Amino acid sequence: MFRVIRLTGAFLLPILFCSVVWGFAAVPEPGDRLTVSGVIKNPQGKGVKEVEVEVLVNGRHQETVDGEEVVTGKHGAFMAEVILPAGSLPAAKVEVKAHKPAWRDLQPSPVQVLEAGVDQHGNRLFQANQTFNMFRKITPAFWLATGILILVYVIIAAELMHRTLAALLGAAVILFISYTAGTFDKNYFILSFEDAMAAMDMNVIFLLMGMMIIVGVLKKTGMFQWLAFKSYAIARGNVFVLSCILMVVTAVASAFLDNVTTMLLMIPVTIEIAVTLKVNPIAFLIPEVFASNVGGTATLIGDPPNILIGSYAKLSFVDFVMNLTGIVGICMAVTLIYYVYWYKKSYLEAEVKDVGRTIEYLREEYKITNKKLLILSLGMLAFTIFLFIIHGVLHMEPSIAALTGAMVLLTISRGNIVEMLEHEVEWPTLVFFMALFIVVAGAEETGLIQAIAEWVANMSRGSLPVAILLIVWVAALASAAIDNIPFTATMLPIVAYLNTTIPGAESGVLWWALALGACFGGNGTMIGASANVVTVGLAEKAGYHISFLYYMKACMIPMLITVALASVYLLLFY
Repeated sequence: MFRVIRLTGAFLLPILFCSVVWGFAAVPEPGDRLTVSGVIKNPQGKGVKEVEVEVLVNGRHQETVDGEEVVTGKHGAFMAEVILPAGSLPAAKVEVKAHKPAWRDLQPSPVQVLEAGVDQHGNRLFQANQTFNMFRKITPAFWLATGILILVYVIIAAELMHRTLAALLGAAVILFISYTAGTFDKNYFILSFEDAMAAMDMNVIFLLMGMMIIVGVLKKTGMFQWLAFKSYAIARGNVFVLSCILMVVTAVASAFLDNVTTMLLMIPVTIEIAVTLKVNPIAFLIPEVFASNVGGTATLIGDPPNILIGSYAKLSFVDFVMNLTGIVGICMAVTLIYYVYWYKKSYLEAEVKDVGRTIEYLREEYKITNKKLLILSLGMLAFTIFLFIIHGVLHMEPSIAALTGAMVLLTISRGNIVEMLEHEVEWPTLVFFMALFIVVAGAEETGLIQAIAEWVANMSRGSLPVAILLIVWVAALASAAIDNIPFTATMLPIVAYLNTTIPGAESGVLWWALALGACFGGNGTMIGASANVVTVGLAEKAGYHISFLYYMKACMIPMLITVALASVYLLLFY
């Protein structure tokens, strides 16, 4: 049977004594508790993640309180806590060293230790906080990322394959190399899948998608055809005036929609009017597409490079209008004068016989087809533009404004979302952007962008005027040689770096230099801007071939003139 044991005082005393002794022994003696925190950045000021950080005291490695390795987070920040014998600080020499594959090791760097008080256990508290810089090493990943980026550019410029396929192929190769050769040797690792997904700027993607849907609804109202008819009616048969009106209409529409969409809508109508006048449509189309690129420069949503710049630099719709509308207006005036003179011979050959009858024909042919839908569409477009204007105050991304306007418009107009997504949203363009972001991110992650930024900074020698001229002209000439969209995406981190290193660049003038250079420079050749490619393609489909050399001959000189005017404007007013 069970035996009951009664605990007497004599039996409990030894147990109590041992417990007290053990309790005192378990409490560590007070020491010096040191918290070392900081951020590890690259020379462009961007945090470097996944860096292994080590704290040294008098040259010896220190284990952290929790015993875990210290690794920087997404934005390059880290924090380590170590316990030292009492009295070690602040006399001890405290250093930080860091390591990451494919980066130069951060050699032991001393940090300043400050006393912060005493905790409840009697530990003296010390802290140190500092920012460190790490630099990329030239590794095989650098050359691979550079080669892939250049190859994608060459394929796009030479039109060897569709630009979307070229960008997707480049993105796929980058990720494939990273997870094959890069798995066994970190020197071949270019970009992680997580970083590739994060590199895709969905603000740009959804902004374009929203505007495409709004324009898709507007297209069903016949508004753009009606605008073309009104342009002819106002010109009253004067082909010179008609050309100017078409350019102005195209420029204004491009500022509030986007230049690619505007040209898609204007080209068929322009060809119809040109055929009626027995004028080669090219004499209207090239001035129009030039004007679309100039006019689209004025706003955040007018030209794809501006969308990229605005999203990256957190610039508002109002910022673009306030800083760029003036020079855009001047360049539009130059564009009108230049092309009226350039195509003078073609315009004089126009057959303008019965103006009144032609106007009546166009009135019947190009009229508003759905007034109710037009009112709804214009109302929602005005609401969307209003959101663009105040989005800086609301801290709202432009894509939210565009998607809200598009979805509300589809809802109140009872639009077919499936039809819109299938026929009006230009998925190849959106996918091209997404893939291009990955390719550029590969170049940035391996150090190519950093090298270019440092070269531009060295060339400018800290001079803001020199930096402005370099960015404007490099952007213009490069955008003429290749599509201005991938070039702008490449330049974004470079300009961000220069803004922090060149005195006076805090005003944001270098962003405007990039916008003007890329948008105006894209006018130089038929592959310089997406609107150019669309125009040439649709013209050829209608039977009017535009060669690469002819396009350059018609557009290179006015492009250089507008870029020169932009340079003078930036130097005078910033």
